[in-house]
Amino acid sequence: MQITVSTLIPAPLAEVWRAYTTPEDIMAWNAASSDWHTTAATVDLRPGGRFSSRMEAKDGSFGFDFAGQYTRVEPHRLIEYDFGDRHARVEFEEGAAGVTVRVTFDPETVHPVEEQREGWQAILNNFARHVGAKS
Repeated sequence: MQITVSTLIPAPLAEVWRAYTTPEDIMAWNAASSDWHTTAATVDLRPGGRFSSRMEAKDGSFGFDFAGQYTRVEPHRLIEYDFGDRHARVEFEEGAAGVTVRVTFDPETVHPVEEQREGWQAILNNFARHVGAKS
């Protein structure tokens, strides 16, 4: 079973791609709620390259690293990566109304599937707001 979340962003494909893959932008949008933030991000966007985002509660009570390795990169179209024993696929599809970003990922076994879907969708919604604010 996999989980898919998506959003439509009314912005040029090159801008959407850049915001999704640039550490400074990732630090601005990569949080599921306003009481969390990303304090550091690294991106080596190529097959075999690694990525990492340090996600922390703003009150300092908890934090973790979301890290993995890119397995496939097709600029402006597709990013696939492994994180731990899980896999994710990010698709960028340009259309008349903007760019649809679709993220499909393997769920983990600790939290309920719906909670994971909501969290990843919230992050993607933050991404869409971030790109929209820059357009």
